[in-house]
Amino acid sequence: MMARLRLLLLFTLLTLIMMGVGLVAGAYFGTSPTGAMTIFFVIAVLINIGSYFWSDKLVLRAYKARVVEQHEAPQLFGVVKKVAQMNDLPMPRVAIVPSQTPNAFATGRSPQHAVVAATEGLMRMLDRDELEGVMAHEMGHVKNRDTLVMAVAATIAGAIAFAARILWWNSIFGRNRNVHPALLILVILTAPLAAFLLQAAVSRQREFKADATAAALTGKPWALVNALRKLEHGNSSRPMEVGSPAHAALCIANPLRGGDMLVNMFSTHPPMQDRIDALEAL
Repeated sequence: MMARLRLLLLFTLLTLIMMGVGLVAGAYFGTSPTGAMTIFFVIAVLINIGSYFWSDKLVLRAYKARVVEQHEAPQLFGVVKKVAQMNDLPMPRVAIVPSQTPNAFATGRSPQHAVVAATEGLMRMLDRDELEGVMAHEMGHVKNRDTLVMAVAATIAGAIAFAARILWWNSIFGRNRNVHPALLILVILTAPLAAFLLQAAVSRQREFKADATAAALTGKPWALVNALRKLEHGNSSRPMEVGSPAHAALCIANPLRGGDMLVNMFSTHPPMQDRIDALEAL
């Protein structure tokens, strides 16, 4: 019950931020602020509905991931099948991302519609125990139904950032002065940041929970620790060349950053060392 209430609160707050951007956009373009808020509310609802039904397709397309058959990736299939059975979950679809950066993610609105994806670099870099730990982490997200929450939150946050970007470019090149410049700049800067921080807060806690789920399921927390160390090095030295910032929260390791402190503070992922420390304390 509490999980559902937190989910409802998250979507409500993101929708309110979206409506706030609509209010300022309506005033800026000289239209009815109430009408603009209503339009942005409808857009947020449609995004929620669209993400519910098509989040897996949107995420796979963003990462150029290809759903594969068992003969194309027999080891990955075997590991995913084993972990799914251990979780008492249906076998998800399996996809491969054309990137040499080691990473993985899960998406889909429910365990029955889940997809687990791994990059080519992940399959090349990890041994079987480490791969099992990573896939157990991703199946932990599926079991905890994190995949829908993070996908919808990412899509709405991306839409808010896009709307703010449109306002920004119009403020530079447009001639409309219906809104005080200070208020406009405040909304342009704070709306995407607020949406991102909400998304990051949800994502960070879910990463710790999925790590713990994987460790308990496999009984090999050390394997996931080794995998996370390799992922940290791989993603710090070579950020992923596919995907989008909006969907970075879905990945087991932050695919966008190079490891500096400021970026870590505003990351959708907790610091990797904190995750490793938590696993080693189990």
